[in-house]
Amino acid sequence: MDEMYVKPGNQERGWNDPPQFSYGLQTARTPQKNLLNKRPTLPGCAPAWKATPPEGAAGRIGGVEDPGQSEAEPNLEDVVEVLERVLARCRVDVAPQVCNDMEKRLRLFEDSWTSGRLSLPVRRRMSALSQELQAGHWDQADEIHRSLMVDYVTEVSQWMVGVKRLIAESRGPKP
Repeated sequence: MDEMYVKPGNQERGWNDPPQFSYGLQTARTPQKNLLNKRPTLPGCAPAWKATPPEGAAGRIGGVEDPGQSEAEPNLEDVVEVLERVLARCRVDVAPQVCNDMEKRLRLFEDSWTSGRLSLPVRRRMSALSQELQAGHWDQADEIHRSLMVDYVTEVSQWMVGVKRLIAESRGPKP
């Protein structure tokens, strides 16, 4: 699961640059400035670090399929159905005020999706998160939640707290 969110290496890396993780990815980027520290290349010479990726590597990260690239447009009804089913199970043991807050935030999520405010990678990761919740894989769902909070904070900040609480409450009491 850790390798899923590591993006391919920077094409302009120095010999001692650390690996880059996707946590720096944001949809809103500042315009790129004219960098004065670019490495010059000789005319007619293609640098070795600009090699094209091997065939079939598109959509793969670190040898593992990227969940954001592996499937077509996710279905909102499927995702919401799973989340509502998990919420219904939580209503048995969790305080009504907490459940109502989770439900309100899930409605914000649904409204964001239907109004087109969610990017395709966010929709795909939420689909993957709902599948992990449905399967009872809380650690994987929590990892997807964490990556969404880090990579797409501006898109998910209003409703992701409810999803986080839903994951925690559906997991049940810690042993």
